[in-house]
Amino acid sequence: MTSVKPYFIQALHEWISDNGLTPLAVVDALYKGIRVPDSAIEDGKIVLNISYEAAQNLQMDDELLTFNARFSGVSHALIIPMEAVSAIYARENGKGMMFEVEHEGLEDSEEPADELKKNISDKTEEAHAKTNRKAHLKLVD
Repeated sequence: MTSVKPYFIQALHEWISDNGLTPLAVVDALYKGIRVPDSAIEDGKIVLNISYEAAQNLQMDDELLTFNARFSGVSHALIIPMEAVSAIYARENGKGMMFEVEHEGLEDSEEPADELKKNISDKTEEAHAKTNRKAHLKLVD
């Protein structure tokens, strides 16, 4: 039997969009197969604006959520297994749904490897250091 999770995510995305609100997805960045910019990961998670305006070429199916988005002015192709999504909600009012994320190959009581967590934490700190620099753009007429 197929998972009901992708159907809920797609339905909530449509409902949030139809009501003129901004759909946000919370994604477990430790999930196997995920492709997101390391600089956007915070505490092992990433919150993504998946509105049609922010997410170019947005595609959702039973297995994947894919789209292109800009982070710090740089375009990235994102690939997110549907099972990695831990929540979808409207930014403006918080209405949505949370989901469990089960990591393949881990027992229920196990946590993802501490080394993986440390690597993500290091990358997050590195990204914050880069983004805290003073802007270097000039206004040109």
